[in-house]
Amino acid sequence: MQIAKNSVVQFHYTLSDANGEIENSHQHEPVLYLHGQPGLLEGLVDAMEGRQAGDSFSVELPVDKAYGPRQENATQKVQVKHLQGAKKWKPGMMAVVHTEQGPRQVTVVKVGLSQAEVDTNHPLAGRDLKFDVEILAVRPATEEELAHGHAHGVGGHQH
Repeated sequence: MQIAKNSVVQFHYTLSDANGEIENSHQHEPVLYLHGQPGLLEGLVDAMEGRQAGDSFSVELPVDKAYGPRQENATQKVQVKHLQGAKKWKPGMMAVVHTEQGPRQVTVVKVGLSQAEVDTNHPLAGRDLKFDVEILAVRPATEEELAHGHAHGVGGHQH
């Protein structure tokens, strides 16, 4: 079966930039996603279209097709109590902040007693990225997955 809208795709990837490997899914469960729904970079989704289980490929995404250029003025102050992911914060640490648009990953720049300055750029903003992808499985989405707008793992719901 070829990857098309409403296909559930299971894959592994290695993500790298000009400095080398950044992330590798092979140490974890494969990624499972519903093709045609938001969640993956558009360039990666486009490169998967029409592929099938067993295919391996690489796709290079320039900054503007990846997470965009870094915005130098993308810092803001938040209450330390709103940072999630650790008990004690230091500059350079990643945190999650819940916003009206949902959870957002931020980088801690400076920490005070009650407030922290955070960088809201995506951690990979400003970088050209390369994905090496191995498609493991492709199947039609179930009615339940289509209704929920995301893929479900082995054994049903995983949310």
